[in-house]
Amino acid sequence: MRHGKKFNHLGRKTAHRKAMLTNMSCSLIEHKRITTTVAKAKALKKYVEPLVNRSKDDSTHNRRICFRYLASKDAVTELFREVGPKVANRDGGYTRVIRTGNRLGDNAEMCMIELVDFNEIYGKDEKKKTRRSRRGGATPVAKTESVSADAPAEVVAEASDEVVADAPAEVVADAPADDSTTEDVTDSSNDGAETDSPEEKKED
Repeated sequence: MRHGKKFNHLGRKTAHRKAMLTNMSCSLIEHKRITTTVAKAKALKKYVEPLVNRSKDDSTHNRRICFRYLASKDAVTELFREVGPKVANRDGGYTRVIRTGNRLGDNAEMCMIELVDFNEIYGKDEKKKTRRSRRGGATPVAKTESVSADAPAEVVAEASDEVVADAPAEVVADAPADDSTTEDVTDSSNDGAETDSPEEKKED
């Protein structure tokens, strides 16, 4: 019976449980993010958050108390040098638990516990400005229709040149040739024919 027992024993003896929470606290302070089970993360949250709260006031007394729980000089130095100034303006809630699904072997519920102020993804007020653009671009017909009918002839000619320049190579290849070029070709062929007309041959 668990009458009046309010915390999770995590299936371990007292010494084993305290040693495990000490090691997990040191890892969380040094790496700022660790992956574990949800039950261990909830127990770690109660264990490490009072220590993070003490790191706001850098005094010899607070350092000695944190060292009693962490048993690592490197972790205590990191806690008071890096974590303390970072969380100085936060009143509580120094850690965040993010569930990541179940473990493959024993189907245990896994999660990621991290220090809130050291996450670069969450908590940013600035949003990325995305640039929207139309897919495929505008068609040549739409560009020619945009030119008003009352516009001068030079403006219309420039607009038609831009349409041809922006059009794909396949469209330009399929487009009919200008009448002026065909007339020049026919005129030149007619000039050659007139020099060798049958009437002149008869007169000779």
